[in-house]
Amino acid sequence: MPNHTADVLVASYLEQDLVERIARCDPRVRVSYAPELLPRPRWHSDHVGVPRELTAGEHDRWTSMLQTAEVMFDFDWRRPERTLEQSPSLKWIQATSAGAGQLIERFGLSYAPLTVTTAAGVHAGPLAEFALAGILHFARGLPRLIDDRQNRTWRKQHTTELAGSHALVVGAGKIGKRTAELLRHFSVTSTGVARNPRSESAPFDIMTTTERIPEYLPTADILVISCALTDATRGLIGRRELDALPYGALVVNIGRGSIIDEEALAEGLASARLGGAVLDVTSTEPLEDDSPLWTVENVILSPHSAANVPSENGKIVDLFIENLERHLSGDALINEFDFDAGY
Repeated sequence: MPNHTADVLVASYLEQDLVERIARCDPRVRVSYAPELLPRPRWHSDHVGVPRELTAGEHDRWTSMLQTAEVMFDFDWRRPERTLEQSPSLKWIQATSAGAGQLIERFGLSYAPLTVTTAAGVHAGPLAEFALAGILHFARGLPRLIDDRQNRTWRKQHTTELAGSHALVVGAGKIGKRTAELLRHFSVTSTGVARNPRSESAPFDIMTTTERIPEYLPTADILVISCALTDATRGLIGRRELDALPYGALVVNIGRGSIIDEEALAEGLASARLGGAVLDVTSTEPLEDDSPLWTVENVILSPHSAANVPSENGKIVDLFIENLERHLSGDALINEFDFDAGY
């Protein structure tokens, strides 16, 4: 077993008991944490927060902490684009999001001489629940019931059911798998889409690859986007793909906004050719004031916060501690970012 220590800098807010858990996980771990120098969290597990105005002395203190860090829990909040310069001893960053590719690119860390691990899997449960809630909202006709109540209208009508529907899940990772598992409880079959062929299909009924998406769109009552944003997936679902869906199909995006052509999506929703959209992400965040997604009726908009639940920090710390033990032992880390694949 390699005999070295790990100087860990916690670079975004964590509850004190979680910081202490990290410090106790191994005697070779030395943790630096100064919440008074970090952005103020707006809710549990807020890893962005409201930036603080630091004094000159506080800036110097944070700079000093960065200089000695070998491992960082989250990216530097102050000048992340200078990470390699500020932290010459840095070997590994544990990101707090599953989709870290855009941050890595923005901070100039693509192909940097360090390891980045993501929080892939941590957010699978909450995001899948959000997807299911939105799907049920439209499938069971809740918008009409809400509208009737507001207008004091009492009318009996028929509705639909999820049972017997089929979902095409683009992105067969942990989020996509959990979504398919929940849908299966409602007798919804699913096709999983992965970048490369897979022999094992569970929990999906069928597995296919990205280039074969057009073959499966005509049978997809529900289209779920749960893949990472890469050069290959940007604009993957355009007007042609949306038009290929059955009339009344539902579209769910819990991946990244730029994967879908939002103008074509809004047109499909406005014409009622699409039955509804459930969006946790948009191509521009915050959503621009003139976006038609604000005004179309059959859309649920979440401001990229469907995964913000109180248990998030604890789950990320569980993952981080396991990776710390692997790091100290010289073993491969979990969820290591693939710079070539972009996720």
